Amino acid sequence: MRLSFHGADRGVTGSCHMVECAGKRILIDCGLYQGGRELDEENSQPFGFDPTSIDYVLLTHAHLDHCGRLPLLHKKGFHGEIITTAPSRELARLVLLDAAHLQEEDARYRARIAARRGSTDQRIAPLYSVLDALNSFEHFGRTAVYDEQIEVAADVRGTFINAGHILGSASIYLQLTEGSQQSTVLFSGDLGNYGGPLLCDPTKPPTVANVVMETTYGDRLHKPLGPSVEEFYDAVTDTFRRGGNVVVPTFALERAQELLYFISQGISHGRLMKSTQVFVDSPMAISATEIMQRHLEGLQPEIATLIREGHDPFHFAGLHFTRESAESVALNKIQTGAIIMAGSGMCTGGRVRQHLKHNLWRPESSIVFVGYAANGTLARRIIDGAKEINLFGEKIAVRARIYTINGFSAHADQAELLAWQKQTGAKRTFLVHGEEESMRSFATHLGNTQIDLPEPNQVFEL
Repeated sequence: MRLSFHGADRGVTGSCHMVECAGKRILIDCGLYQGGRELDEENSQPFGFDPTSIDYVLLTHAHLDHCGRLPLLHKKGFHGEIITTAPSRELARLVLLDAAHLQEEDARYRARIAARRGSTDQRIAPLYSVLDALNSFEHFGRTAVYDEQIEVAADVRGTFINAGHILGSASIYLQLTEGSQQSTVLFSGDLGNYGGPLLCDPTKPPTVANVVMETTYGDRLHKPLGPSVEEFYDAVTDTFRRGGNVVVPTFALERAQELLYFISQGISHGRLMKSTQVFVDSPMAISATEIMQRHLEGLQPEIATLIREGHDPFHFAGLHFTRESAESVALNKIQTGAIIMAGSGMCTGGRVRQHLKHNLWRPESSIVFVGYAANGTLARRIIDGAKEINLFGEKIAVRARIYTINGFSAHADQAELLAWQKQTGAKRTFLVHGEEESMRSFATHLGNTQIDLPEPNQVFEL
């Protein structure tokens, strides 16, 4: 039995781990690296294993950094089965089609730039196409149900456990047998923050021999949620008073729905004006909201009850959904009094970049970041104090007021991660999915466990 690591090793994105047992090769996630152009190039490098040799992929959840290379895996010859929860299956379709579309657009844009410069280089192509994404959906097979054991293969049993991160997210518990040898390993996936308004808290993990766990916020604690909501309300009120717009780079899955819930509550309780106009400029976020309303098993009971009774907890009078590109472009004419929520959350692509172009240089406007921004992303550069950025070949001054409110995080913080790891009782702990400084800080707080920080393509015997 072997465990190897092929993504998110001493880094935050590109999660991909492999278990080899009883003649089968099983991937846990197959995510995209996200950040600068260097990481884009890393996505096109070899996986570190032969895709044709993979029998199964167990998908923890539908964020791009966990599922985003599945179409590439298919393109390179994968013929196995993908197993995940029902919500993750639906959300992955949204995420992968959107990613393929953006890659095709980016490839066409770079090809035009190259042509204008007189280049005859014909190698500019997307990592994968929309057709590749569609074809990868054929590999989705059995549907996992929380807390119900599934025989992945002979001598490999798996249980998906609610991770509370986004709708359908799971930690994956594997019980492995090879000859007379037995072992257990638990993959945390991304663990959710406790006490959120929409999703159920993560389920208590089982006792295991080995745990592979994320450390995104392994070096820090979150602000409490209540003060973070108040800070968001204050940012909106102050921006409208100055005569500007509020642009919120938004993760389409869970974060967008949570913000809509809090805006609705803020209007109901008088913290925001009843006339507040909110534009959700993200087709993916709109569809994700519809999917959430169909899958109530992962929601807090009071939210599920509201939806069952026909009350939409995300709706209010000033809410507008913009699916079409023309509608998105029209938002650029709005100079004041709008909250514009658009993807992507790290500003690596999507419609938010247009809204940054039209608002980032305006001192009366605000940009409100409410999620994690990986190193190398445009979001991180703005958060770290860049005075000027490049967008669409144009230099844009950063004059808008910048807010970073991390109490909305969908990730567990250091204290929650430590408590979760302690509950596993793991004799060996592999730290992944975090910046190296965060991993090392987190490791100093662990006790009674052997700690490993895997390097890319490193292999361990279980």
